[in-house]
Amino acid sequence: MPDDLNWAIGGEAGDGINSTGKIFAQALSRAGRHVFTSKDFASRIRGGYTAYKVRSSTERVESVVDRLDILIALTQRTVEENMDELHEGSVIIYDGERTMMEDFEAPEGMIGLPVPLKRLAEEAGGALMQNIVALGAACEVANFPIENLDEALEKRFGDKGESIVENNRQAARFGEEHVVEELDHDEFDYDIETTDNDYVLLNGDEAIGMGAIAAGCRFYSGYPITPATDVMEYLKGRLERYGGHVMQAEDELAAINMALGAARAGARSMTATSGPGIDLMAETFGLVATSETPLVICDVMRSGPSTGMPTKQEQGDLDMLLYGGHGEIPRFVVAPTTVSECFHKTIEAFNLAEKYQTPVYLVGDLALAVSEQTFEPEEFDMDSVEIDRGKLVDENEIDSWLDDSDRFQPHFPAADGISPRTLPGTSGGAHMTTGLEHDELGRRTEEQEVRIEQVDKRNQKVETAKDEEDWDYREFGDSDADTLVLSWGSNEGAMREAIGFLDEADIDIRFLSVPYMFPRPDLTEEIEAADEVIVVECNATGQFADVVEGDTLTRVKRINKYNGVRFKADELAERITEKLDAAQEVPT
Repeated sequence: MPDDLNWAIGGEAGDGINSTGKIFAQALSRAGRHVFTSKDFASRIRGGYTAYKVRSSTERVESVVDRLDILIALTQRTVEENMDELHEGSVIIYDGERTMMEDFEAPEGMIGLPVPLKRLAEEAGGALMQNIVALGAACEVANFPIENLDEALEKRFGDKGESIVENNRQAARFGEEHVVEELDHDEFDYDIETTDNDYVLLNGDEAIGMGAIAAGCRFYSGYPITPATDVMEYLKGRLERYGGHVMQAEDELAAINMALGAARAGARSMTATSGPGIDLMAETFGLVATSETPLVICDVMRSGPSTGMPTKQEQGDLDMLLYGGHGEIPRFVVAPTTVSECFHKTIEAFNLAEKYQTPVYLVGDLALAVSEQTFEPEEFDMDSVEIDRGKLVDENEIDSWLDDSDRFQPHFPAADGISPRTLPGTSGGAHMTTGLEHDELGRRTEEQEVRIEQVDKRNQKVETAKDEEDWDYREFGDSDADTLVLSWGSNEGAMREAIGFLDEADIDIRFLSVPYMFPRPDLTEEIEAADEVIVVECNATGQFADVVEGDTLTRVKRINKYNGVRFKADELAERITEKLDAAQEVPT
């Protein structure tokens, strides 16, 4: 068997698929193995197919692939949904005593493993533990020491009491023992290697929440919306430990206005939502910009438009984030490309917001948000975090920013566009700001010269940031390759692994992963040096490809996916090969 093991559990929404997958992922990571997870779940509380896939290896894994070695099938549909990923030797664990599976026959070349999941769970204390019985069986199939499950079970059920934890441990061992005593081991030959390595297991939403705390965020307001809710879930109970507050608002309009108020009061503030929420927040977004209030707004993208497919992958919000809102609104758009980068770019987003007194869109997507991945703990070094609050002045500095009448000038037209900023209560710093156009004192005005001065001032902040900050890309592959591939967001992991598949086919690729949408790096030189340029993204119209073409005046090839499913490494390698083969065909 290859070193990486691909495991999945599938069934109906409400059957505990997510918690079961999380338990197995945590057990693998605690056993010193790298993990990458992927979820497929319906937009409903109960019913509808849902699955949780775990890829694990002693080497780092950053994507899912089209292969399943062990599948826990709680329904017949689970097998049908995953048929394309099953292979000769795949093991399918199912409940042979349940009506829906009683006539189940494993497809040719695959191994059907009937385990009385429900009956064994009831013997352990309750039918709800049938998934844990299946985990125990999977541990035996994979030759994975079942003791590795114990800590994960304690973490999942510890708050329910020791008896519940013990019942689940017993359920897992019943599954293991059944495979040992009743089934033929000669049919399968799996052996999971464990190590002494210590890894952190996080998804993108959790990494954003961790980054917010590290950045000094002290106020979060949000309204629950898939797939952004886990940011609020992570912060709740944690932010309060540092003197912060998490507020669940009645809707997205209230959420951004609460966050705006907290930011005006001097707290590092944040809200998070998905595409429909960004639509509703657009008006206040303009107020944030014109009042020059530092605020981080996180958009975790999902399939749209309208309600769309709330639990499916898409990168369809880019145009809205770059250009949305009435009038001309200066902004920053930062799009992390990995789970760990969600942590670091969140910190950067807070620094950008305060340094330039400009709203920052922090952009993730569903695949990045819900996928768990393992990391070395040092990748989240809190001691290296730097906080930059920009031109925040106190009583000792205030005299430099008063006009001839000793009034503070919160919108002073500085050459770099960045005005001084005071917090409420600063002696001599009292001022007003309005959403109407205003002068340097914040007073409403319609004077033409002042209007031009203030618009130019606000836009100048972005120009200043372009010169002062590092808006660079991440590069992988062969820097001298004739084929250049560009992507943004969660596609990086799949693309990095796709490079390995392409290498095996003697295809050299230079890959640039771009985490900044605005401002963004100038890619003109890189594109001019390439024979073929391909842009990879999860949307139908090629929104980032449009941006690249507009910036460089160069036509690019496009690989788009918009069926609600993330890219896989082997899939990307195949599609890139097809693009290059098509480019070499000579028309007749």
